[in-house]
Amino acid sequence: MNICVYCASSEKIDKSYLEAGERFGEALAENGHTLIFGAGKFGVMGAVARGCRRYDGSVIGVIPRFFDSIDVMFTDCKLIYTHTMRERKEIMEQKSDGFVMMPGGIGTFEEFFEILTLKQLDRHRKPIAVYNVNGYYDKLLEMLENAVSEGFMSEKCMKLFFVSDNKDAILDYFENYKPFSYDKYENI
Repeated sequence: MNICVYCASSEKIDKSYLEAGERFGEALAENGHTLIFGAGKFGVMGAVARGCRRYDGSVIGVIPRFFDSIDVMFTDCKLIYTHTMRERKEIMEQKSDGFVMMPGGIGTFEEFFEILTLKQLDRHRKPIAVYNVNGYYDKLLEMLENAVSEGFMSEKCMKLFFVSDNKDAILDYFENYKPFSYDKYENI
């Protein structure tokens, strides 16, 4: 499978996140999966790519040309250049068989919510997982549960993605995935 990983590019984070990223990249390679990612060499993003390449895994990085002016690219991979961030996300979506959100910041959140929204609107039926390293996404998951309890979101939306703090459970979810969808507008 081609698995897209959304995650942090920051180096100002606890090293346990970087270690989890490297282990996840290694697991992708060991299981014969290709990593699709944003082509950054720093943070969790770079860690996942390094882990994958350490075990001779296939890595495809997608990055806008405007990053050429700064030294942030992971180059030990096949690089696909885009003009915009929107084009980057579209290519990552098209090339991927599934998506994992690891710890990250605003860019990671934006990517996750876009791909989740597209699944909710039945624009794709690919697996989505939240790799909840160190409970990083506990508060975000609480916010989503609050949106359900307040009526802003269907409980069924919570079934559109899988949450785990275990890399092997996430890979098992992907490898045994059974698509789920629902009609967002059935009870408006």
